[in-house]
Amino acid sequence: MIFPERVGEQRRIGVAIEVPEPFGTELQSARKQFGDPLADLIPPHITLLGPTVVEPADMDEVAAHLEAIAHQFPPFTVRLRSSGTFRPVSPVVFVQVAQGIAECESLERAVRSGPLTQTLRFNYHPHVTVAHEVPDIALDVAFETMGEYAAAFEVVAISLFEHGDDNVWRPVRRFALGDGRGEDASPSTDS
Repeated sequence: MIFPERVGEQRRIGVAIEVPEPFGTELQSARKQFGDPLADLIPPHITLLGPTVVEPADMDEVAAHLEAIAHQFPPFTVRLRSSGTFRPVSPVVFVQVAQGIAECESLERAVRSGPLTQTLRFNYHPHVTVAHEVPDIALDVAFETMGEYAAAFEVVAISLFEHGDDNVWRPVRRFALGDGRGEDASPSTDS
């Protein structure tokens, strides 16, 4: 996976909907089973903003932006169902978002504005990756195996993630939908 380069003290961030338990563990285990080397580095999520480099001095503005957005959106239900793929364009197999698509799309557009304005390389398509850049046979197995997968959960927050020097993506702050109050995620030991 190619990430934007950091210079000096810049931070590499992303914004996503975390997949809660027990589904997070199920999907992470599946990703490991398919041989994805990123399985332990990227928690299961629905991306709202892909990897983005931000100056440390801009982090307060980013947090205020995310808090304001979260305040505007009520909680909603996401239903995951079946598998999909971006092949042949990209070697990715994912679990599809079957309910909550419009809400994810609206959140993504709002997040990708203001201090986080950027142009997308591909059209936004909410999903949860279960295999990425693994051999074709593993992609085939992932696609078949996840074809019957189903889960549903309430989205009550969006999360700001940081990419650590150890290549792990960690949630560092959650922004509750509907009331705009953010909360710190589990403290990170990475700097």
